[in-house]
Amino acid sequence: MPSEGAASRPVPASASAADIMRAYRARRNARRTPVLSRYRVMGFLNSGTYGRVYKAQELVPRGSWVREPRVYAIKKFKPDREGHAALYTGISQSAVREIALNRELRHVNVVWLREVLLEENAIFLVYEYVEHDFLQIIHHHLTVLRTPIRGAMIKSLLWQVLNGVQYLHENWIMHRDLKPANILITAHGVVKIGDLGLARVYCGPLVSLHTSDMVVVTIWYRAPELLLGARHYSPAIDLWAVGCIWGELIALRPMFKGEEIRMSSKVKTVPLQTNQLGKIVDILGTPTRERWPLIEALPDYAAWQALRRDDAVPKTLYQWYTNRAGTSAGYDLLDKLLQYDPARRLTAAQALRHPWFAEEPLPTANAFAACPNGVSPYPPGKVGVSDTHPIVSERARRAL
Repeated sequence: MPSEGAASRPVPASASAADIMRAYRARRNARRTPVLSRYRVMGFLNSGTYGRVYKAQELVPRGSWVREPRVYAIKKFKPDREGHAALYTGISQSAVREIALNRELRHVNVVWLREVLLEENAIFLVYEYVEHDFLQIIHHHLTVLRTPIRGAMIKSLLWQVLNGVQYLHENWIMHRDLKPANILITAHGVVKIGDLGLARVYCGPLVSLHTSDMVVVTIWYRAPELLLGARHYSPAIDLWAVGCIWGELIALRPMFKGEEIRMSSKVKTVPLQTNQLGKIVDILGTPTRERWPLIEALPDYAAWQALRRDDAVPKTLYQWYTNRAGTSAGYDLLDKLLQYDPARRLTAAQALRHPWFAEEPLPTANAFAACPNGVSPYPPGKVGVSDTHPIVSERARRAL
């Protein structure tokens, strides 16, 4: 980071435009607060397509009234080329979306963004720290406890997810990437929808939603209209994903676990996901015009029909649900979330009014309410003590 002295030197009148810009950047960078002067990095949490996430604790000045410094999750967006010669070409579309949306949204079931920091041409988003995610809980039950998740807990988790989704949709936002790894839960049982990197404002789009993002939603949670090439789609894609997540909480495995056909680097077209469609048909049965009147108008329907088997597959969702949940209670809601026709799929608001949520056991704002002391029975997520990519460069550390 440039020193205050270097940043405060006057720019000669004969300086070139490039020199003036360098001087401006030096002054701007000198005024910025370094990440490591605000937070102590406790460890590395995880990494994804767009960046890495670190666990950090706020640094509290001596004599402060704060007894216990708060813990946060800091998401660092990757530069275009990493290392000392990182190339900075601007802010990625994903980062812009995530920052713009999170700064406007405040809801108990949506993760809270505390602040945005910029240092060394890298963007840092400082979020509230949340101890668990759905994927971690599912994996713990599958591999450690080897028992299903209690039905009452699933009901509370689902109810909170729907509340968060309803809030997003009321504000004209589609999440577009709901999956267990993107839904967090605190130690006190509060669900937080996270990762808005693919989210999209859908109020009166001027162009097809398909043009800027050809692939949205991880394939196991991708709605059938997307799999069949829909150019225009609605918030109903999020409700399909919620239904898939619910099924995974029950079964401890993805409900529709298809094999994704990757997009060719030479041909920039989305391949027809026949295997994923087949997994859906195996449980929901063959889609017909009666069940989905507009299915034949979808771009990839004819190609799919030419490839699929001729015999009709019966719907077995009821058997699938009762065999795994041990009850038929709640089946009607799942069935209405997993409708082929997006126009017939329940909205989040309609789902929250479903009679199942008025039946005992009632959903709770703390999904761990029945656990001892009402806190999480699960071990905290792993925090790496080392990372080959530190949160800031050694040069920035020395400048502190």
